[in-house]
Amino acid sequence: MKLALLVTLTMIAFAANSVLNKVGLSDDLMDPTSFALIRLSSGAAALIAMVILSGRAVPLFRKARLTGAVSLAAYMIGFSLAYQTLDAGGGALILFGGVQVTIFAILVFKGDAIPRARYQGAGVALLGLAYLLLPGTNAPSFVGAMLMAVAAVGWGVYTLAGRSEADALGATAGNFVWATLGMVVCFLLVPGAHVVTQMGVVYAVISGVVTSAMGYALWYRVLPQLDASVAGIAQLTVPVIALAGGMAFLGEALTWSFVIASVLVLGGVAWSLKRS
Repeated sequence: MKLALLVTLTMIAFAANSVLNKVGLSDDLMDPTSFALIRLSSGAAALIAMVILSGRAVPLFRKARLTGAVSLAAYMIGFSLAYQTLDAGGGALILFGGVQVTIFAILVFKGDAIPRARYQGAGVALLGLAYLLLPGTNAPSFVGAMLMAVAAVGWGVYTLAGRSEADALGATAGNFVWATLGMVVCFLLVPGAHVVTQMGVVYAVISGVVTSAMGYALWYRVLPQLDASVAGIAQLTVPVIALAGGMAFLGEALTWSFVIASVLVLGGVAWSLKRS
């Protein structure tokens, strides 16, 4: 019961990130790179404080930090840039559909034994993502979708890396610290004016401290206790929660293209994760 509650809270946090990011970028409250930097740095500060209060040191110089930091930074910047043009629900669908395809591709590359259902499900999920991107009035931005695909690869790698972490809080803190340093470099290199407003900072800090830092630390904590199929299926709820948040707080509409794509993507992933 406790594990189920923790997983539910984590999925809500994941979905809230989509809504907070979209709100933070709306009405010129903040530019994407500034949002990502404040989100990461505030999350890093909160995590460092939690680790220190627990009487430990942040494990910064571990081999796993390189994978964790690079994948987290790729996710963060792709995620923020994508939400300049994507709706909360559509972005989350591309993200978590792409995450499952990424995990599948990595397992294939590693030579793991892959059940036939996994191949079938991945194919259906890819078909759903392709359908969502078909040209038309309700098609999401192609550039936004590609940026979210970058975020999906980052999050897929980050999720797989988290399954071997014994110290969830410390590992998340270390990943956030190094990813923040990388984001500072990105912030300085990306041309254009940086827009920062008070409300934009509020949304970025909430996303950084609550739904990212605490949410990801919680995810790293529950991952070792979950079967891979359960972890994958749990994430299928995120696009639905994000869509509900987008409709409630952003006035986003539910479209038939999103419904059909959701059925294909989520159904395909669910089928691929069934035991065979």
